[in-house]
Amino acid sequence: MSALFEPITLREVTIPNRVWMTPMCQYSAEPEGPLAGAPHDWHFAHYAARATGGTGLILTEATAVAPEGRISPYDLGLWNDTQLETFRRITRFLTAQGTVPGIQLSHGGRKASTDRPWKGGAPVGPEAYGWQPLGPSAVAFDERHPVPAELTPDQIAGITERFAAAARRALAAGFEVVEVHGAHGYLINEFLSPHSNHRTDAYGGSYENRTRFALEVVDAVRAVWPADKPVFFRISATDWLDEGGWTPDDTVRFARDLHAHGVDLLDVSTGGNAAGVRIPAGPGYQVPFAARVKAETPLAVGAVGLITEAGQAQKILANGEADAVLLGRELLRNPSWARQAARELGSEVRIPDQYHRSV
Repeated sequence: MSALFEPITLREVTIPNRVWMTPMCQYSAEPEGPLAGAPHDWHFAHYAARATGGTGLILTEATAVAPEGRISPYDLGLWNDTQLETFRRITRFLTAQGTVPGIQLSHGGRKASTDRPWKGGAPVGPEAYGWQPLGPSAVAFDERHPVPAELTPDQIAGITERFAAAARRALAAGFEVVEVHGAHGYLINEFLSPHSNHRTDAYGGSYENRTRFALEVVDAVRAVWPADKPVFFRISATDWLDEGGWTPDDTVRFARDLHAHGVDLLDVSTGGNAAGVRIPAGPGYQVPFAARVKAETPLAVGAVGLITEAGQAQKILANGEADAVLLGRELLRNPSWARQAARELGSEVRIPDQYHRSV
Protein backbone atom coordinates (compact mmCIF):
# COMPACT_ATOMS: atom_id res chain seq x y z
CA MET A 1 0.00 0.00 0.00
CA SER A 2 1.37 3.39 -1.01
CA ALA A 3 1.60 5.92 1.81
CA LEU A 4 -0.63 8.13 -0.32
CA PHE A 5 -3.51 5.69 0.12
CA GLU A 6 -3.14 4.85 3.77
CA PRO A 7 -5.92 6.20 6.00
CA ILE A 8 -5.20 8.89 8.56
CA THR A 9 -7.15 9.47 11.77
CA LEU A 10 -7.34 12.95 13.28
CA ARG A 11 -9.12 12.91 16.62
CA GLU A 12 -11.88 10.38 15.81
CA VAL A 13 -12.34 11.21 12.13
CA THR A 14 -10.67 8.74 9.77
CA ILE A 15 -9.90 10.03 6.28
CA PRO A 16 -9.53 7.10 3.87
CA ASN A 17 -6.46 8.39 2.02
CA ARG A 18 -4.00 11.31 1.86
CA VAL A 19 -5.23 12.79 -1.46
CA TRP A 20 -7.20 15.86 -0.45
CA MET A 21 -8.88 18.65 -2.37
CA THR A 22 -7.76 22.13 -1.45
CA PRO A 23 -10.36 24.93 -1.25
CA MET A 24 -10.86 26.63 -4.62
CA CYS A 25 -13.39 29.43 -5.09
CA GLN A 26 -15.91 28.82 -7.86
CA TYR A 27 -17.37 32.36 -7.87
CA SER A 28 -20.72 30.88 -8.83
CA ALA A 29 -23.19 31.60 -6.01
CA GLU A 30 -26.01 34.12 -6.25
CA PRO A 31 -24.76 37.57 -5.19
CA GLU A 32 -28.01 38.72 -3.58
CA GLY A 33 -31.51 37.57 -2.66
CA PRO A 34 -32.70 34.74 -0.41
CA LEU A 35 -30.17 32.27 -1.87
CA ALA A 36 -27.15 34.59 -1.76
CA GLY A 37 -24.06 32.62 -0.81
CA ALA A 38 -25.83 29.27 -1.01
CA PRO A 39 -24.38 26.36 -3.00
CA HIS A 40 -26.45 25.11 -5.93
CA ASP A 41 -26.22 22.57 -8.76
CA TRP A 42 -22.79 23.73 -9.96
CA HIS A 43 -21.26 23.29 -6.52
CA PHE A 44 -22.91 19.91 -6.05
CA ALA A 45 -21.61 18.61 -9.38
CA HIS A 46 -18.15 20.07 -8.75
CA TYR A 47 -17.65 18.40 -5.37
CA ALA A 48 -19.51 15.20 -6.26
CA ALA A 49 -17.21 14.53 -9.21
CA ARG A 50 -14.09 14.66 -7.01
CA ALA A 51 -15.74 12.41 -4.42
CA THR A 52 -16.60 9.73 -6.98
CA GLY A 53 -13.01 10.13 -8.22
CA GLY A 54 -11.65 8.84 -4.91
CA THR A 55 -10.55 12.03 -3.13
CA GLY A 56 -10.21 11.30 0.59
CA LEU A 57 -11.09 14.74 1.98
CA ILE A 58 -12.79 17.60 0.16
CA LEU A 59 -12.53 21.09 1.61
CA THR A 60 -15.12 23.45 0.18
CA GLU A 61 -14.09 26.79 -1.22
CA ALA A 62 -13.50 29.72 1.14
CA THR A 63 -16.93 30.06 2.75
CA ALA A 64 -17.61 33.49 4.20
CA VAL A 65 -18.76 33.88 7.78
CA ALA A 66 -20.47 37.19 6.95
CA PRO A 67 -21.72 38.86 3.74
CA GLU A 68 -18.89 41.39 3.79
CA GLY A 69 -16.42 38.55 4.29
CA ARG A 70 -16.91 37.18 0.79
CA ILE A 71 -13.93 37.54 -1.53
CA SER A 72 -16.43 38.27 -4.29
CA PRO A 73 -20.20 38.78 -4.25
CA TYR A 74 -20.41 35.35 -5.89
CA ASP A 75 -18.76 33.36 -3.09
CA LEU A 76 -20.32 30.81 -0.79
CA GLY A 77 -21.32 31.79 2.74
CA LEU A 78 -22.56 30.22 5.92
CA TRP A 79 -24.08 33.12 7.81
CA ASN A 80 -27.71 31.91 7.71
CA ASP A 81 -29.76 28.73 7.96
CA THR A 82 -30.83 28.74 4.31
CA GLN A 83 -27.20 28.25 3.35
CA LEU A 84 -26.90 25.53 5.99
CA GLU A 85 -29.74 23.55 4.44
CA THR A 86 -28.32 23.76 0.91
CA PHE A 87 -24.93 22.45 2.07
CA ARG A 88 -26.56 19.28 3.43
CA ARG A 89 -27.12 17.88 -0.05
CA ILE A 90 -23.37 18.09 -0.71
CA THR A 91 -22.23 16.62 2.60
CA ARG A 92 -24.68 13.71 2.32
CA PHE A 93 -23.37 12.75 -1.11
CA LEU A 94 -19.70 13.09 -0.18
CA THR A 95 -20.20 10.97 2.93
CA ALA A 96 -22.04 8.32 0.91
CA GLN A 97 -19.00 8.07 -1.38
CA GLY A 98 -16.63 7.54 1.53
CA THR A 99 -15.18 11.04 1.22
CA VAL A 100 -14.86 13.17 4.35
CA PRO A 101 -16.58 16.55 3.88
CA GLY A 102 -14.68 19.56 5.18
CA ILE A 103 -15.33 23.29 5.02
CA GLN A 104 -13.02 26.28 5.02
CA LEU A 105 -14.39 29.27 6.91
CA SER A 106 -13.12 32.64 5.79
CA HIS A 107 -13.27 36.42 5.89
CA GLY A 108 -11.83 38.29 2.91
CA GLY A 109 -10.79 41.40 4.82
CA ARG A 110 -9.22 44.12 2.70
CA LYS A 111 -9.18 41.84 -0.37
CA ALA A 112 -12.97 41.34 -0.31
CA SER A 113 -15.53 42.78 -2.73
CA THR A 114 -13.82 41.86 -5.99
CA ASP A 115 -15.21 40.65 -9.30
CA ARG A 116 -14.93 37.11 -10.65
CA PRO A 117 -11.46 36.31 -12.05
CA TRP A 118 -12.75 35.75 -15.58
CA LYS A 119 -14.19 39.27 -15.40
CA GLY A 120 -10.84 40.70 -14.38
CA GLY A 121 -11.04 40.32 -10.60
CA ALA A 122 -10.98 44.06 -9.92
CA PRO A 123 -12.59 45.55 -6.80
CA VAL A 124 -16.30 46.30 -7.25
CA GLY A 125 -18.59 48.83 -5.62
CA PRO A 126 -22.28 48.87 -4.69
CA GLU A 127 -23.33 49.15 -8.34
CA ALA A 128 -21.93 45.61 -8.86
CA TYR A 129 -23.05 44.06 -5.53
CA GLY A 130 -19.89 45.27 -3.76
CA TRP A 131 -19.25 46.89 -0.38
CA GLN A 132 -16.63 48.69 1.70
CA PRO A 133 -13.88 46.19 2.65
CA LEU A 134 -12.63 45.88 6.23
CA GLY A 135 -9.13 45.34 7.55
CA PRO A 136 -6.89 45.49 10.60
CA SER A 137 -5.51 48.82 9.38
CA ALA A 138 -6.47 51.47 6.84
CA VAL A 139 -3.90 50.14 4.36
CA ALA A 140 -4.92 49.05 0.86
CA PHE A 141 -3.64 45.80 -0.64
CA ASP A 142 -2.41 47.64 -3.74
CA GLU A 143 -3.18 50.69 -5.85
CA ARG A 144 -6.24 49.01 -7.38
CA HIS A 145 -7.88 48.14 -4.08
CA PRO A 146 -9.71 50.66 -1.91
CA VAL A 147 -8.43 51.58 1.53
CA PRO A 148 -10.29 49.31 3.97
CA ALA A 149 -12.15 50.57 7.00
CA GLU A 150 -10.08 49.82 10.09
CA LEU A 151 -11.89 47.42 12.39
CA THR A 152 -12.71 48.48 15.93
CA PRO A 153 -12.16 46.06 18.83
CA ASP A 154 -15.92 45.53 19.05
CA GLN A 155 -16.07 44.70 15.34
CA ILE A 156 -13.19 42.26 15.74
CA ALA A 157 -15.08 40.52 18.54
CA GLY A 158 -18.16 40.40 16.33
CA ILE A 159 -16.25 38.68 13.52
CA THR A 160 -14.88 36.14 15.99
CA GLU A 161 -18.47 35.35 16.98
CA ARG A 162 -19.35 35.01 13.28
CA PHE A 163 -16.68 32.32 12.87
CA ALA A 164 -18.15 30.43 15.81
CA ALA A 165 -21.70 30.73 14.46
CA ALA A 166 -20.57 29.51 11.03
CA ALA A 167 -18.81 26.55 12.65
CA ARG A 168 -22.03 25.60 14.46
CA ARG A 169 -23.88 25.70 11.14
CA ALA A 170 -21.14 23.68 9.45
CA LEU A 171 -21.56 20.95 12.04
CA ALA A 172 -25.34 20.95 11.56
CA ALA A 173 -24.81 20.78 7.80
CA GLY A 174 -22.85 17.53 8.12
CA PHE A 175 -19.21 18.62 7.87
CA GLU A 176 -16.60 16.53 9.68
CA VAL A 177 -13.62 18.89 9.38
CA VAL A 178 -13.51 22.67 9.73
CA GLU A 179 -10.59 24.76 8.49
CA VAL A 180 -9.95 28.36 9.56
CA HIS A 181 -8.59 30.36 6.63
CA GLY A 182 -5.58 32.31 7.84
CA ALA A 183 -3.72 32.57 4.54
CA HIS A 184 -3.47 34.36 1.17
CA GLY A 185 -3.82 37.91 2.41
CA TYR A 186 -7.34 37.59 3.75
CA LEU A 187 -8.44 38.99 7.09
CA ILE A 188 -6.72 36.67 9.58
CA ASN A 189 -3.50 36.71 7.52
CA GLU A 190 -3.73 40.52 7.44
CA PHE A 191 -3.69 40.61 11.23
CA LEU A 192 -0.77 38.19 11.47
CA SER A 193 1.60 40.10 9.20
CA PRO A 194 3.27 43.40 10.12
CA HIS A 195 3.13 44.24 6.41
CA SER A 196 -0.64 44.75 6.65
CA ASN A 197 -1.19 45.20 10.39
CA HIS A 198 -0.13 48.67 11.54
CA ARG A 199 -2.28 48.75 14.67
CA THR A 200 -1.01 50.05 18.00
CA ASP A 201 -3.63 48.44 20.26
CA ALA A 202 -3.88 44.90 21.63
CA TYR A 203 -4.23 43.51 18.08
CA GLY A 204 -1.09 45.03 16.59
CA GLY A 205 2.63 45.54 17.07
CA SER A 206 4.16 42.55 18.83
CA TYR A 207 3.94 38.94 17.64
CA GLU A 208 1.63 38.18 20.56
CA ASN A 209 -0.72 41.01 19.62
CA ARG A 210 -0.74 40.26 15.89
CA THR A 211 -1.61 36.60 16.52
CA ARG A 212 -4.29 37.45 19.10
CA PHE A 213 -7.22 37.63 16.65
CA ALA A 214 -6.29 34.36 14.94
CA LEU A 215 -6.08 32.53 18.25
CA GLU A 216 -9.35 34.05 19.44
CA VAL A 217 -11.02 32.76 16.27
CA VAL A 218 -9.48 29.32 16.75
CA ASP A 219 -10.63 29.24 20.38
CA ALA A 220 -14.15 30.29 19.40
CA VAL A 221 -14.35 27.62 16.69
CA ARG A 222 -12.82 24.92 18.88
CA ALA A 223 -15.31 25.74 21.64
CA VAL A 224 -18.30 24.91 19.42
CA TRP A 225 -16.70 22.16 17.33
CA PRO A 226 -16.95 18.65 18.82
CA ALA A 227 -13.90 17.35 20.65
CA ASP A 228 -13.89 14.25 18.44
CA LYS A 229 -13.61 16.23 15.18
CA PRO A 230 -10.50 18.02 13.88
CA VAL A 231 -9.88 21.70 13.31
CA PHE A 232 -7.43 22.73 10.57
CA PHE A 233 -5.75 26.11 10.05
CA ARG A 234 -4.52 27.33 6.68
CA ILE A 235 -1.50 29.58 6.76
CA SER A 236 0.71 31.47 4.36
CA ALA A 237 4.11 30.42 5.69
CA THR A 238 5.78 33.49 4.21
CA ASP A 239 4.81 36.82 2.65
CA TRP A 240 7.82 36.40 0.32
CA LEU A 241 9.17 39.74 1.54
CA ASP A 242 12.82 40.36 2.41
CA GLU A 243 11.75 42.33 5.48
CA GLY A 244 8.67 43.64 7.23
CA GLY A 245 6.48 40.60 6.63
CA TRP A 246 5.42 37.26 8.08
CA THR A 247 8.27 34.73 7.98
CA PRO A 248 8.83 30.96 8.10
CA ASP A 249 10.20 31.39 11.62
CA ASP A 250 6.92 33.06 12.61
CA THR A 251 5.04 30.14 11.08
CA VAL A 252 6.91 27.54 13.13
CA ARG A 253 6.35 29.54 16.31
CA PHE A 254 2.69 30.05 15.51
CA ALA A 255 2.20 26.37 14.65
CA ARG A 256 3.17 25.52 18.23
CA ASP A 257 0.65 28.08 19.50
CA LEU A 258 -2.07 26.65 17.26
CA HIS A 259 -1.37 23.16 18.56
CA ALA A 260 -1.73 24.41 22.12
CA HIS A 261 -5.11 25.92 21.18
CA GLY A 262 -6.52 22.66 19.79
CA VAL A 263 -5.67 22.83 16.07
CA ASP A 264 -4.96 19.39 14.61
CA LEU A 265 -3.40 20.11 11.21
CA LEU A 266 -1.66 23.05 9.56
CA ASP A 267 -2.47 23.45 5.86
CA VAL A 268 0.70 25.17 4.62
CA SER A 269 0.53 27.57 1.69
CA THR A 270 2.40 30.84 1.04
CA GLY A 271 1.95 34.39 -0.23
CA GLY A 272 -1.07 36.48 -1.09
CA ASN A 273 -0.64 39.30 1.43
CA ALA A 274 1.89 41.49 -0.36
CA ALA A 275 1.39 42.73 -3.91
CA GLY A 276 4.16 42.61 -6.50
CA VAL A 277 6.38 40.02 -4.79
CA ARG A 278 8.31 37.45 -6.79
CA ILE A 279 7.27 33.91 -5.90
CA PRO A 280 9.53 31.09 -7.16
CA ALA A 281 6.64 28.88 -8.22
CA GLY A 282 7.50 25.41 -9.44
CA PRO A 283 6.62 21.79 -8.70
CA GLY A 284 6.25 21.37 -4.95
CA TYR A 285 7.68 24.83 -4.24
CA GLN A 286 5.77 25.16 -0.96
CA VAL A 287 6.57 21.70 0.38
CA PRO A 288 9.76 22.78 2.24
CA PHE A 289 7.67 25.10 4.41
CA ALA A 290 5.34 22.25 5.32
CA ALA A 291 8.28 19.95 5.94
CA ARG A 292 9.83 22.40 8.38
CA VAL A 293 6.61 22.70 10.39
CA LYS A 294 6.30 18.92 10.52
CA ALA A 295 9.91 18.52 11.64
CA GLU A 296 9.86 21.22 14.32
CA THR A 297 6.33 21.08 15.79
CA PRO A 298 3.80 18.50 17.03
CA LEU A 299 1.21 19.45 14.36
CA ALA A 300 0.15 17.26 11.49
CA VAL A 301 0.79 19.03 8.20
CA GLY A 302 -0.74 19.25 4.74
CA ALA A 303 1.38 20.25 1.72
CA VAL A 304 0.01 22.12 -1.28
CA GLY A 305 1.31 23.85 -4.38
CA LEU A 306 1.86 22.45 -7.88
CA ILE A 307 1.64 18.84 -6.77
CA THR A 308 0.56 17.09 -9.96
CA GLU A 309 2.17 13.65 -10.27
CA ALA A 310 1.46 10.50 -8.29
CA GLY A 311 5.15 9.76 -7.73
CA GLN A 312 5.75 13.32 -6.57
CA ALA A 313 2.92 13.13 -4.04
CA GLN A 314 4.05 9.70 -2.82
CA LYS A 315 7.62 10.96 -2.32
CA ILE A 316 6.44 13.90 -0.17
CA LEU A 317 4.72 11.50 2.21
CA ALA A 318 7.41 8.81 2.11
CA ASN A 319 10.05 11.42 2.99
CA GLY A 320 8.01 12.54 5.99
CA GLU A 321 7.59 16.07 4.64
CA ALA A 322 3.82 16.10 5.18
CA ASP A 323 0.95 13.93 6.37
CA ALA A 324 -1.26 14.62 3.33
CA VAL A 325 -1.14 16.42 0.00
CA LEU A 326 -3.76 18.89 -1.14
CA LEU A 327 -4.39 19.22 -4.85
CA GLY A 328 -5.98 22.20 -6.55
CA ARG A 329 -5.71 22.83 -10.27
CA GLU A 330 -4.79 19.20 -10.95
CA LEU A 331 -8.15 18.11 -9.53
CA LEU A 332 -9.87 20.65 -11.76
CA ARG A 333 -8.15 19.04 -14.73
CA ASN A 334 -8.75 15.48 -13.55
CA PRO A 335 -11.51 14.83 -10.99
CA SER A 336 -10.44 11.17 -10.81
CA TRP A 337 -6.78 11.91 -10.05
CA ALA A 338 -6.89 9.73 -6.93
CA ARG A 339 -8.09 6.70 -8.90
CA GLN A 340 -5.43 7.24 -11.54
CA ALA A 341 -2.70 7.68 -8.93
CA ALA A 342 -3.78 4.50 -7.14
CA ARG A 343 -3.40 2.53 -10.36
CA GLU A 344 0.05 4.01 -10.99
CA LEU A 345 1.24 3.22 -7.47
CA GLY A 346 -0.30 -0.25 -7.26
CA SER A 347 -2.74 0.76 -4.55
CA GLU A 348 -6.49 0.79 -4.15
CA VAL A 349 -9.04 3.52 -3.69
CA ARG A 350 -12.79 3.31 -3.27
CA ILE A 351 -14.62 3.19 -6.60
CA PRO A 352 -18.41 3.64 -6.79
CA ASP A 353 -20.24 0.45 -7.68
CA GLN A 354 -21.59 2.14 -10.77
CA TYR A 355 -18.02 2.66 -12.06
CA HIS A 356 -16.53 -0.78 -11.40
CA ARG A 357 -16.58 -1.64 -15.09
CA SER A 358 -13.85 1.01 -15.50
CA VAL A 359 -11.35 -0.88 -13.33
